[in-house]
Amino acid sequence: MATGREIAELCGVSVATVSRVFNQPETVNEETRERVLRVARELDYRPNESARALSTKQSTMIGLVWDTDHRRPGWRHPYLQDLLIGLKSALSAHGYHLLMLATSGDSRDVGASLADPVGYVNMARRHHLGGLVLIDSGSDAEAFEAFAQSGVPCVAVDVAVDGPNATYVMSDNAAGAMSAVRHLAGLGHARIATITGPPGNQPAEARISGYRKAMRECGAELREDYVVTGDFYRASGTAAMRRLLALDEPPTAVFAASDEMAVGALLAARAAGLRVPDDLALVGFDDIEVASVVDPALTTVAQDKPGFGVAAAKAVMAMITGVGREGPVILPTRLVVRDSCGS
Repeated sequence: MATGREIAELCGVSVATVSRVFNQPETVNEETRERVLRVARELDYRPNESARALSTKQSTMIGLVWDTDHRRPGWRHPYLQDLLIGLKSALSAHGYHLLMLATSGDSRDVGASLADPVGYVNMARRHHLGGLVLIDSGSDAEAFEAFAQSGVPCVAVDVAVDGPNATYVMSDNAAGAMSAVRHLAGLGHARIATITGPPGNQPAEARISGYRKAMRECGAELREDYVVTGDFYRASGTAAMRRLLALDEPPTAVFAASDEMAVGALLAARAAGLRVPDDLALVGFDDIEVASVVDPALTTVAQDKPGFGVAAAKAVMAMITGVGREGPVILPTRLVVRDSCGS
């Protein structure tokens, strides 16, 4: 790839003129500007983003803060791929670039760790990043609050933050959980259990709140032994289902707070000789790809996964450009009815 100096020599202009073409084009006459741009396209020249940020005082680089430590399973969740596609596509469409600021959990790796978010904030400033998108890997809420107070434009996904230049994007988790329970109650189930997400996780807390509210609305008995904690992943769904089936009066229906856990519950029920949905009805949450390919196909609460990324991108761009700070974005969910509940 060509350098700015090479472009300048080929066009017979100064390096400063090449820089102004990309950073302050209105200061260069049209003929020179078109010549520089034509040669730049032919040689696949791209201006240095850090230098451009210093010149224009506005960076097109957005940092993605995401702890990918292999000991923390959050980064492997299937819904993240669609979220990242939506984020990158929306940013690219407006000329922004995504720089991943990930660690392996050891602050020595890159000089930053979610255990000490100041390192990430300093990194953002050192690289002249315009803003940050924060993705929760399972237990990052406290660190994200520190980002929110830093003044750097930031948008958190699935963590409610508040700060001078911060906002968040989240699904309407409580409403989604309520739709799942109402559906099961509408099919005649009264003994409805739930497998929750991890304690302290904000989406998980909202889903258990929605479960309890819908159970009260439907007049169903709220039994604490019907509330079993999971961690959003398959193995915890299997373990929780075994615990529920061991009760003297096991449930006839289960709402799992993630599709991964619902699949684990399905495997446990099948291993115990139960038929789904004849003996046990199941509803999950997320609508990841596996939900539609398991047998029976899983009824689930769908999240707008690409919409998460698009909403996060729009919010951080609004703060960077000064168009206006966006408030929290709460995305709607919808119940997708398949075969795991019967009819």
